[in-house]
Order: sequence, then C-alpha cells, then structure tokens
Amino acid sequence: MDQVIANEVAQGVYLIDSGMIRIGLAACYLLERNGRFAIVETGTHHSVPSILTHLKERGVNFNQVDYVIPTHVHLDHAGGVGLLMQDLPYARLVIHPKGARHMVDPTKLQAGATAVYGEAAFQEMYGDLIPVDDSRIVIADDGDELLLGGETLKFVDTPGHANHHFCVWDAVTRSFFTGDTFGIAYRELMVDGQPFIFPTTTPVQFDPDALKASIGKLLAMQPKRMYLTHYGVVENPKALAPQLLEQIDAYVSLVDQAEAEVKKSGAQGEKREVMLLDAILTRLTDYTLKRAVAHGCETSVAAETIAFDMGLNAQGLVVWSARRAATR
Repeated sequence: MDQVIANEVAQGVYLIDSGMIRIGLAACYLLERNGRFAIVETGTHHSVPSILTHLKERGVNFNQVDYVIPTHVHLDHAGGVGLLMQDLPYARLVIHPKGARHMVDPTKLQAGATAVYGEAAFQEMYGDLIPVDDSRIVIADDGDELLLGGETLKFVDTPGHANHHFCVWDAVTRSFFTGDTFGIAYRELMVDGQPFIFPTTTPVQFDPDALKASIGKLLAMQPKRMYLTHYGVVENPKALAPQLLEQIDAYVSLVDQAEAEVKKSGAQGEKREVMLLDAILTRLTDYTLKRAVAHGCETSVAAETIAFDMGLNAQGLVVWSARRAATR
C-alpha cells in the first residue's frame, strides 16, 4: 500500500488498514497508554510496512512498543507477527496458549495454507511466515491481565470461531478488541450509521454453541464498543449481539436443510461434499443478502461485499457438518 490508511477511533486507539486484498477488509490496531504501545492484530507479512510507517508518522520509537497481540493465529490476524517483531526489539508476543506453538514454528500454518491456495497465491496474499523465539512469548490464559503504560489489558478466552482465540479488554475505553468473535461489519454496508453485522465461520473450528457462549462472556463485561478486525468500531454491542446469535442459529438450520437435500439426492463421497458446499453456499448467500437488503443496503453492493466471506463461511460450515456427523 503506497499510502497508510489510519485514523484514531477511540481514546488512544488507532485503526491501521492491513491492506489485505482491499481497503476496508481487515484492520490492525495501535493502542497507546501513557506513552507505551501495543499492536493488536498484525495482518499479513505484507501489512507490516504500513504498521511500521504509521509508528514513524506518529513519532513512536520502536522501543516503546511493549506487546504484539494477535487475537488468534489465522493469517489475516497473525501472518505478520514474525516480521513485525524483528523490528520491535523489546516487544513481546502475547498469544493464546493453543496458538503459541504455531508462532514458534509456523511451518504447518504455511504448508496448510499453501496446499489450499497454491504457492504463488499464498505468497501474494500472505507472504512468508517468520518464527518467533519462544523467549519472547507471553501466554495469556482466560482472565489474565497485563499492564500497558499502567493501564489494564484483560484477556478473555473466546472459542467458537477458533479454539485458539481470545478477545482483549481495554480498561480505559471499556471496550473489546474482538478479532472474529463478534462478527464482521464492513463499512460499505453501514446504513444511517447502523452497522450490518454477521458471523464468521471460517474453517476449520466453528462451534455454534461455543461461539454463542463467547459472545455472552463479552457482553457480561458491559462493553461500550467493539473493535472489530473486519472492520472497525461498532457501538452499542448489547443491541447488536441478538443479531449475531439469531444468525448463528440460522446457520445451523441452513446446514440441516442442505444436508437433507443432499441426502435425498443419494450422492456419496466427493460428489456429496461438492453438493453440500454448493447447497450451503447458496442458502447462506441468499439468507445474508436478504438481511442486508432489509437493513437498507443496495443489493449489488451487498452481494459484492459479502461474497468473499460467504465462500469462507460455507467452507467452515461444511467442516462443522462433518465434525457434527462424526459425533452422532
């Protein structure tokens, strides 16, 4: 990105666009408390120059950055961790206990994503993953607290989107950095200042009951707002949460319908998997698009904006469907 897209969104909270795929898809955050700094979410390897440029533009000495904090190790959140920490000599990586090993040795993460996208596409989207020495890692369990410039950051374990996911409570603004737990709300779909929000079920660890419970944990702390990775700040989370919970339940129903349709067809093996993905994707897209239009979004804008996530969500629901079937 030639120009860094960044702005202050709350007291001492600065959104930096990661530049991944398009402007407005994924955010990183710079958090300042009494002259000390943390970076929440790193975007990809390619996002790191924008983060470093923003630090320089704000006059921040790299030695003032105490923490790098990805909410989980999916590559749009943590792909830039290793490269970024090379330039931040005193920063420590704060990570969920189930994600730490992937930061020390990201070989499996890179191999898995490369197998899905191919080497060229992986490099274009994410770039190489660089390991972090385990001596620089701080494990943050549920309820753990750290001080940033004397102010409290609290870590809340929030499985449901991923098993290695936490959200970060900022005591000063009484708000959460939510990663993917509190869904997606792109700016293009905001109508009269009201966000259009929907869940993310990206492969491979979606769990509807766990996700609903995690949303409840966040609300129990009565947050004023949520800092979403996708994308930006949403106010009044108490009013938005029922929309997310309703959609999570609807996703489960859509999978039930798709499974019944495919079962009726008699398809087996790979053909069944393809049919199930198509059936879920069609239902999911139709359902979400209808909600977006009812919210006041233009049909064409909504369809284009949600298409990428509908594909990922459908894939995640197929994985969840198989996992559920194996436990029945």
